[in-house]
Order: sequence, then C-alpha cells, then structure tokens
Amino acid sequence: MNVDTMRNIDHYAGIPLAFVGTLIKKTVDFFAPPKKMKAKNVLLIELSEMGSAIIVDPAMRKLKANIEGELFFVIFSKNKVSLQLLETVKEENIYTIDESSIVNLATSALGFLSWCRKNEIDSVIDLELFSRFTALLTATCGAVNRVGFHAFHNEGLYRGDFLTHKVAYNPHQHIAKTFISLVDALLSEKVEIPYTKRVIPDSEIEIAKAVISDEEQLSVQAIISEMYQGFDKEKNPVILVNSNASDLLPQRRWDRENYGDVIKKILAYNPEAIILLTGAPAEKEGAQLLTDYVNDARCINFAGAVKFLQLPALYSVSKFMLTNDSGPAHFASITDMHTFVIFGPETPALYGSLGPTTPIYAGMACSPCVSAANHRKTPCTDNQCIQVITPDLVFNTLKFKLDELTK
Repeated sequence: MNVDTMRNIDHYAGIPLAFVGTLIKKTVDFFAPPKKMKAKNVLLIELSEMGSAIIVDPAMRKLKANIEGELFFVIFSKNKVSLQLLETVKEENIYTIDESSIVNLATSALGFLSWCRKNEIDSVIDLELFSRFTALLTATCGAVNRVGFHAFHNEGLYRGDFLTHKVAYNPHQHIAKTFISLVDALLSEKVEIPYTKRVIPDSEIEIAKAVISDEEQLSVQAIISEMYQGFDKEKNPVILVNSNASDLLPQRRWDRENYGDVIKKILAYNPEAIILLTGAPAEKEGAQLLTDYVNDARCINFAGAVKFLQLPALYSVSKFMLTNDSGPAHFASITDMHTFVIFGPETPALYGSLGPTTPIYAGMACSPCVSAANHRKTPCTDNQCIQVITPDLVFNTLKFKLDELTK
C-alpha cells in the first residue's frame, strides 16, 4: 500500500474504531479495573520509520537497564532490518506487520494480538506520534501499562483514550528526548499529568556505536575495488552521496542536477577522491541517471552494491556522506563518519542525526511544514526550502572535510 492509502485508512477507519474501542475499554475497566503492576516485558511500537528505529535506541537501552524482563518491538516488515544494525532487541522479540495489502495488514495485526499474549506483554510504549492504528494495537495487546502521546487540549488527531500514562508531545525538542520521556513515564513511580516533568540532558541521547570487524571493512573495500579499478584505500578517499528520499515525503528531495554539480566540484577539488552513489537496489536506476550526469569514472553507481547490514562497514571506511534528510543519515550515526544532511520541510532541531553531522537548512518562514499535527503531509508543491539551497552553498559547507583529507 502507498503512504496516502495508509493515511486514509488510519483516518476514515481509525477514528470510528478508536471511538468505539474507547467506549468498550472504559466499560470493561469500570467493571473490572486493571491491577497496577511494575513493567517487566515491555513492547515498543514504531511501524513506519526506519530512521526512528535508530533514534529510539538510547531510549531502548535505558529501558533495558531498568526492567527485569524482556524488550519487544513491532515494526512494518520492510523496516525490520533497521533494528538489526545495533541488535538492541533480540531477533525473536521482533514482530513484523505486513503492510503490502489491506488483507495482509489485517491478518498480521490479528496475529500480533496472540503474539503479545504468548510473550506475556505487560507494558507497551507507542512511539508513533498520533497514529490511530498503533493506538488500537496498544489498546488490544493486553498490556496493563500503556504509554503514548496524548493530545490533551490540542484539537484534532483524535486517537481514542486508551493510555494509562499520557505523555505530552513536545514539538520543540529532539524526538530522541521525546522518546526518552515515554520511557520515563513508564518507569515513574508517581503519577504526573502530563508526563514527563524533568529536563532531559543531551548525554541521555548519545547513540551507541556499531562494532565493526576488520573483516567486514575488508569485505566492503573489496567490493569497492571491483567497481573501481585501481582503488587504493590509502590513496583514494571514499565519499558517499545519497540522493534518494522515500515517497513518504517527496518534498525532501534535492534536484539530481544539484547533487551532480556538487559531485563535480568535489572531484575537481580532490583528484584522488572517489564518489559512491549509495541506495537500495530499487534506487539503482535513479543513481545511474546521476552517474551519467556527472560523467566521471570516479563517480560510481553503488546502489545495491552492499547489503543493508553492511552499511556500517561502508560508513566506517568512508570519509563523509552528503545525503537528503532520510534514513541513511541516521544509519550512519552509529559510526564515526560525518554526515551533511540537507533539510527542507522538516527541521534538524527535531530530527537531526545523533552522530557527527552538519545540517544544511534554509530555515524559511514556512519551515518546517510537516509535523505530528498533519501526519507529515504538506500541501506544498513548490519546495523552495530545498530549492534555495544551492550547490555552491553545499560545497562550501562540506569543503572543510575535503581540506582535512590533505592535511
């Protein structure tokens, strides 16, 4: 299913189901009040964003350190691999929901209910901002403790009233800290309205780093050697460019020609550097168009050349990456590689990478135009927030990393 179809289902089916579900839940709780219990087996729900599976990792690690049971996770099938980069959640504790069709979505959602009871889930944290579908999963999973974002006096985004721990969504702090506030709410020994009443320091959202072996690095370098004859890891600095952005928010895309012009400037500035155009196998055709535009042997279509779980090794042998505001910026944060991330309809204040990074952001009066309040859907068809960012601006921003290569 495409993104708009899922949004429509969430709106037109989700609202009445959330309303009826709330009536049922309130009635059942009135006659049989749930018993309070300490969190033991905790489930986290984050379906649609691969990057969020990395951003939430500091919160997951805090949770693991403070519970006696197991940590579980539910995510869309296509995004599961993002959880495997840091392996914070055991493979057997991950449940995937198949979003490829309405039938598969419904079937896997029903299977989720029995999976939760089999694993004795007692607590659930809904990481999605204001999804009715995840609110319904939260309500029906059997957990006694149910944590998530609640609108309180904000209008719109109705998703029922199923939560035992209601957290105020803060659109003015990084989402990683907001995830920490959900964990704090679950672990809190006192009731707060709303949760969480404390300052969350930057030290709590430091990202864990992937452990990468020499063998993994050599394997990736061998692939680079196959695609660029004469590659010398000591002589040829590897620079990555990710020009892709998901269909979730096409307004994030910077023009292909802009990337091409920056690449040409990089190759002219450093005659030994090679550029690898990264991406999934399905993005290989688009990467080839960019390769053809640059028309230089040192600009290589690398889309699909390595497996997803090889990305940390690729990042560890590369000098830096230029990318759209998308998943790779967050995947790279688990390594020490620097990223330059082009932002437009979203803001780095909320969604910036937790690793070494430099955001490139115009900060227009209309930005950011997507948020939890509009389900990250904007009416904009003229993304000036991206268009005003020029190749010269981007090159001059990343030039200091090129200068470091010659020192």
